[in-house]
Amino acid sequence: MLTVYPIRHHGPGSARSLERALEANPPEVLLIEGPVDATELLPFLKSPELEPPVALMAHVVGSPEQAVFYPMAAFSPEFVALRWALARGIPARFMDLPAAVTLAHAEAEVQEARARREARPQTEPEVHSSAPDEPAAPDEAAPDGPEAALRHDPLSVLARAAGFTDFERWWERLVEARGDGEKADAEVFGAISEVMEAVREDGETAERDALREAQMRQCVREALKGGGRVAVVCGAWHAPALTQAVLEREKKADPGRLKGLPKIRTALTWVPWTHGRLTMQSGYGAGVQAPGWYAHLFGQAHGAGPSDVSAEWLTRSARMLREHNLDASSAQVIDAVRLGEALASIRGLGLPGLPELNDATQAVFGWDSGLPLRLLHEGLIVGETLGRVPEGVPSVPLAQDLAATQKRLRLKPEATSRDLTLDLREETDLARSVLLHRLNLLGIPWGARTEVRGTGTFKEGWTLRWEPEFAVRVVEASLHGNTLVRAANTRAAGLARQAGGLSELSRLLEVCRLAQLPDAARVTLQALDARAAAAPDVTELLGALPALARLARYGDVRTRQGDDPAPVFRRLALRAGAGLPNASLGLADAAAEAIQKAVSRADAAVRLLADEAASRDWLWALHALSDTEQAHPLLQGDAVRRLRDHGELNDEAVQARMALALSPARPPAAVSAWLDGVLGQDGALLLDDPALLSLLDAWVVSLPEEAFGAVLPALRRTLSRFEVAQRREMGERVRGLERQETLRPTDDALGMLPIPFALKLLGVNL
Repeated sequence: MLTVYPIRHHGPGSARSLERALEANPPEVLLIEGPVDATELLPFLKSPELEPPVALMAHVVGSPEQAVFYPMAAFSPEFVALRWALARGIPARFMDLPAAVTLAHAEAEVQEARARREARPQTEPEVHSSAPDEPAAPDEAAPDGPEAALRHDPLSVLARAAGFTDFERWWERLVEARGDGEKADAEVFGAISEVMEAVREDGETAERDALREAQMRQCVREALKGGGRVAVVCGAWHAPALTQAVLEREKKADPGRLKGLPKIRTALTWVPWTHGRLTMQSGYGAGVQAPGWYAHLFGQAHGAGPSDVSAEWLTRSARMLREHNLDASSAQVIDAVRLGEALASIRGLGLPGLPELNDATQAVFGWDSGLPLRLLHEGLIVGETLGRVPEGVPSVPLAQDLAATQKRLRLKPEATSRDLTLDLREETDLARSVLLHRLNLLGIPWGARTEVRGTGTFKEGWTLRWEPEFAVRVVEASLHGNTLVRAANTRAAGLARQAGGLSELSRLLEVCRLAQLPDAARVTLQALDARAAAAPDVTELLGALPALARLARYGDVRTRQGDDPAPVFRRLALRAGAGLPNASLGLADAAAEAIQKAVSRADAAVRLLADEAASRDWLWALHALSDTEQAHPLLQGDAVRRLRDHGELNDEAVQARMALALSPARPPAAVSAWLDGVLGQDGALLLDDPALLSLLDAWVVSLPEEAFGAVLPALRRTLSRFEVAQRREMGERVRGLERQETLRPTDDALGMLPIPFALKLLGVNL
């Protein structure tokens, strides 16, 4: 005896009705639409440790990026039926095309698409897709046109034709609100099969659908051989192709259709999934727009009346709004429930659906603001529930090592964002940091770095958020090794060999330090040293110094391992310093600013390492730069300030350099650039040395009117970087300066004209 249950994938109404129908007429064998080669994984669904949503993942062995997913949520009819059967010891099997065939077919399509692109004439514009070349699971491809939409979700199409905005409201009116129980379920499943048969009569069956249905019929025939009751759960579109009459009619043709189908070696497993991924229409998703709402409907199905469903939903909404410090009282919940029921009555509905409850929420909780509804959409309507799979599920060794490490470090993957502050002086927190850095290196960005307040290098801030696609990336990363440390070492060494520049290598070297990968650090350091020997770009050489200095000076609270990078730092500092004076010649302003920033970071690196040889070479380079007449004045002034900070120039020497730089023979723009370099971001230099302030004031006073107008914007930009208090103090000091007669113009009145402008520039109100 054969019974076919046409359902809507991921529909809670279908799931409830299917569960009641199976209880009323329990089968001896249950067949479910799904890849037949994954049947051996079904017993894991019985484990109490498995929590939906989960997804059956199949990937090509050796090419894990070629993967297909079959997601299931707690409200998915297939999941409900499978758990029902497993709990009662009833044999349950998948009956769709093997994943090995599906992936081989997808690979062939990808190859054909690539061949068409390569054969396309160069004059023809190429259309790029934003989606990756990865197959979507059966019944999960995005619909394209009315016919494809009908095949993808025929019950939703029927619901819209009946005047309903979504399937669940239609199903509630058709089945749940009738109150006939098991009889209503049986009648509706039969009616859906008849409607689908009528719809399919006027259209041709797609080639892939024909293959899938032939495979399903073969599995049904095999199950019927043993006699007894066989229940088939499938998408509504396929139900007419699985009737007893069609089984007999296509009995001879089906084996020929399936003969010789290409296959590819695949591996299958269960992976955790999220409600957020169910909302996507293709690729990883399933096209469910409100999985959180569907989960609520299914969870409230037993022992709850219609008003209880609405009241509980709006109570949860109010609770979430209060968590975000928004007003949401119990009285407002009551008002929203009444409004939702009133809207349903006005719209001719027996029960309020999600649109009615959303409208009620907006009216009662939101008023003129869309914030409450946006918060509820992300946190409740969609939700970020993350499933869980039990231990023992087949997986690659790297995934097993990751799971064991997560358990040991008490870092549970969660679909919601969570902030984490690590104290690297603690062994557990240090191990957590190492894990997150290694995963980032492997392209699994579970954690993103955040800023942490306070001083010291013993704290790290992270924001953790686990995404379902990380399961694929773990499989991809397993190509580098079977454990985290081995895979990360191999990956880093490969990146070192492929690196395009010194700065990239230096950043990679620091990542190796943070991830505690001494073997990869050694390879990266050797590559950096070899690349630096032939690097002609001074900016690139300077950019490699900071990471090297941090690695040589410390691993903060980490144990420094691997080769000592100090010799490499000395060689890079020597090469960069030797080329710095020549690199500063004939530069445009933008190029000079870029070199200044690189010099600033390199100077900080030299200070951090405090290596005698490197410091000596670096100071020689700064002296040479400050004395190079044709160097860009911004870099000259910057070098003078750094030499003063290093103690190489005393106040008298700085004053002499400033007097020379401010000489009337130099163009005002060059003087302004020199001041921009020597003053930097802080006005402390002028406040600490009154003689320098006097020189600057005298230079401003001596400027002709035309020159003063030309230099004023640049000078204002320089002084605007200083704090307000510093500018005010400079103005007060300038006001009290007693200028020497030799510095004043012949006409005292003319000489006093620039003073109000200078005081206003410094923020002093007259």
